[in-house]
Amino acid sequence: MKRVPQIVAYGGGGFSMEPNNPLLDQYVLGLCRRKKPRVCFFPSASGDADHYVVRFYRHFSSDICDPSHISLFRRDCGPGKVREHLLKQDLIYVGGGSILSLLGVWRAHGIDEDLRAAWQAGVILVGVSAGSLCWFHSGLTAYHHDAKPYQGLGFLSHSNAVHYEEESDRRPAYHQALRDGMPGGYAASDGAALHFIGDDLHRVVLSRPNARAYRVEVAGEDVVEHPLEATYLGERPKLELAAA
Repeated sequence: MKRVPQIVAYGGGGFSMEPNNPLLDQYVLGLCRRKKPRVCFFPSASGDADHYVVRFYRHFSSDICDPSHISLFRRDCGPGKVREHLLKQDLIYVGGGSILSLLGVWRAHGIDEDLRAAWQAGVILVGVSAGSLCWFHSGLTAYHHDAKPYQGLGFLSHSNAVHYEEESDRRPAYHQALRDGMPGGYAASDGAALHFIGDDLHRVVLSRPNARAYRVEVAGEDVVEHPLEATYLGERPKLELAAA
């Protein structure tokens, strides 16, 4: 069966932010059809930080998947034929850091088009923070400064805001950007993940019961937030009592 394009964008969370809470990462692994999925990590937004790569391999061990990573800052790391490697994956996981550095190095190496080809072929794209922001038309970056707009890859036609309720300047800056003409989009707090199929939001899942996500758009002169229905992944199924 042909695989459909999917993106799961974390507002914050996953192995790098919630090392003792595997719910979001278990969710994306569960989307893969392979019992032992192939997972490729891009640590580009962190400058291919060694500690980040080590944490990835500890979390996505060879016991549960077939892990790999691609480095654009180290000559001795990562496969040489990037597109060929990406098209063989079940899941591509993009880490956090600087969205501007991430997009700059990807565009310089043609990784943006390699990732588009993989996404269109049905390889699941996943990311946290900068690794979430990159897939959207636009959004806000606050890595080195006050929050300001950036132009993303545009796989998804919406805008995006991450760490939405954890960093006090995110919400007002996002609202102002929308008033200034940024397309409407989605905002997610840490522990919330937006699962898209194609360009459409399919589902919101949570690794924390109080995490939240919103559809945010301009209505007249106001910016309106629509809270999104979400599923907490840690909820235990209720047991049905047998009839007496």
